[in-house]
Amino acid sequence: MKKLIFALILLALVTPVFAMDEVYYINVPVERIYPSSTGYVVQYRSSSSVIATIGIPNDWFSDSAGSAELIRLPSAADWPTMSVFYINGEFSHVRLYVHRVKGHHTWGNIPQGTDVSRFFTDKESFKLDF
Repeated sequence: MKKLIFALILLALVTPVFAMDEVYYINVPVERIYPSSTGYVVQYRSSSSVIATIGIPNDWFSDSAGSAELIRLPSAADWPTMSVFYINGEFSHVRLYVHRVKGHHTWGNIPQGTDVSRFFTDKESFKLDF
């Protein structure tokens, strides 16, 4: 009986280790953020130091279980970053850490009438140029 109880306890302790998801993230420095009616157009520095551009749709920010979060940095931190989270190799969500003052030079403006739809073509996934 003691061996059975010991085996069950051991099984209960070891099973969660094998059931864990692989979670990782990629953090990239953001050069500029452009708010638009469709979402945020973000220019970021890729691993090869090339500036790449991606769009984050507004509806990703809408609900608590959304695919994106906008986090305003504390006053001491002044450079925005973007963290993209993956679970088991699949996109999970993105966090955009931005300067709290929209007058900061990392915030930009898109001229009215500019077509930014090319940055919002795939609303199901999020692929960084890395």
